[in-house]
Amino acid sequence: MPDHDLQSDAARDAVQLHAHPLWPLDVEQVARGERAVRLHPDGLATLERAQRALAHALGNDTAIYGVNTGFGSLARKRVDPGELATVQHNLLRSHAAGVGEPLPKDVVRAMMLLLAASLTRGHSGVRPELVRLIVDLLNKDVTPVVPSIGSVGASGDLAPLAHLALVLIGEGEATDAQGTTMAGGEALYRAGLVPVSLGPKEGLALINGTHLMAARAALLMCDTTRVFDAAVAATAMSIDAARATDSFLDPRVYEARNHWGPARIADRLRAMIAGSEILTSHTENDPRVQDPYSLRCATYVLGAALATIDSVREAVNAELGAVTDNPLVFAGEGDDEAAVISAGNFHGMPIALPLDQLTLAFTHIAGIAERRVFIHLAAADPQNPLHPHLSVRPGVESGLMITQYTAAACVNELITLSTPATVSNIPTCAGMEDYNSFGPRAAAKAAQALERCADVVAIELLVGAEAIEYQRPLKSGAGVERTHTVIRERVPKLTTDRTPAPDIRALRELIFAGRFR
Repeated sequence: MPDHDLQSDAARDAVQLHAHPLWPLDVEQVARGERAVRLHPDGLATLERAQRALAHALGNDTAIYGVNTGFGSLARKRVDPGELATVQHNLLRSHAAGVGEPLPKDVVRAMMLLLAASLTRGHSGVRPELVRLIVDLLNKDVTPVVPSIGSVGASGDLAPLAHLALVLIGEGEATDAQGTTMAGGEALYRAGLVPVSLGPKEGLALINGTHLMAARAALLMCDTTRVFDAAVAATAMSIDAARATDSFLDPRVYEARNHWGPARIADRLRAMIAGSEILTSHTENDPRVQDPYSLRCATYVLGAALATIDSVREAVNAELGAVTDNPLVFAGEGDDEAAVISAGNFHGMPIALPLDQLTLAFTHIAGIAERRVFIHLAAADPQNPLHPHLSVRPGVESGLMITQYTAAACVNELITLSTPATVSNIPTCAGMEDYNSFGPRAAAKAAQALERCADVVAIELLVGAEAIEYQRPLKSGAGVERTHTVIRERVPKLTTDRTPAPDIRALRELIFAGRFR
């Protein structure tokens, strides 16, 4: 898996907005409040050049969609030159039709960053002061309140972005740094900022992009790396917790299979259990011939998931360097070479379909982990000295019995979430927008799926760590022992029945903190 999402020019320097792409880690660090944002001088020059090109095109009195025409199925309606600003403000007001719970703060901040970055690439024709105001909102921790439901992910994330953009003109709602919700104008005033009055095309440019689905995708990429690392660590621990063989990790097997994903996972597992005393303790006189698939075939399942995640990461990285506006302004060397082209860069399918695939990967990572949890708690292998349900006193105490029920419930939810959002089309805008992506739903499902996957991986870490205790005084490999030590920092060995929920929650926190990398 490439580590592009873990790169940035300087981890805590301000993120600079110019023509270059962002990386997922840049997005995460801004979205979660760790880095500031700056408009680079090159970005400023690009914005000014595109804005001049748009002004020149308008001077020719040609029809430019969304600038001097109506929107969507109203595109044939020309707008009087005296109402070019009015139509942009009305666009934001009319399109802010979202419903549902507000989006999380980090998602909205990521949306704002991606919007500002896309505008700065110089194909939207907006003024620099519009981008500067978005940057100021980020740096002053003023966050628009954005309902989570309303975008079909084709003409841009219209409704969510309209709610975001209303704050720029002093309307809508926003929260301040303390999380207090107030009117958008009041939030600007308290932050020492002034609402902007929109120029030609600026309302459309603010809402005509894939910034909601792309924002969620960028954040998901960062968290996916952490959950996946924990899943690999849990798998390695389960090998010794189940007293399984390591013969299936022989490199020759993966050379014959000819897929890089399983080979990569085999390398990682082999490294984690290297030097294990538990492995060598049952190499002789072990009547078992082969281990269950959830152990023996874990490399193929995790390897296929890794390859899927890698392909999604490629799509996300591409989107983080994209301009998803319409129409697009192309500023030539001279005014006569400027062009304004209507197209469909706002369509979300290039990122929506990968997000659906990401949910499938999470479902399989969790599904095979739950099977290993079942193996440990069933304690049905006479070659392994585990107590049923890892109970200290079976019968009197239930041990970790119900953690498998929870894992099963999570997997069942994942199965439902795996139904793709992108395959069910509902046309909009009187048929003009007749094939939509529903990428925001794909993104929301992927975010839910990652949460449930992390829960199941946390349960495998909990159960696997407890099963390792039954192998003592033998030690596992250094990688597994390091994982076990991290777990024991927060979750003690089971000595009597206790509530597992806090332990699962603690391990989730360690997963998302990246402690199992």
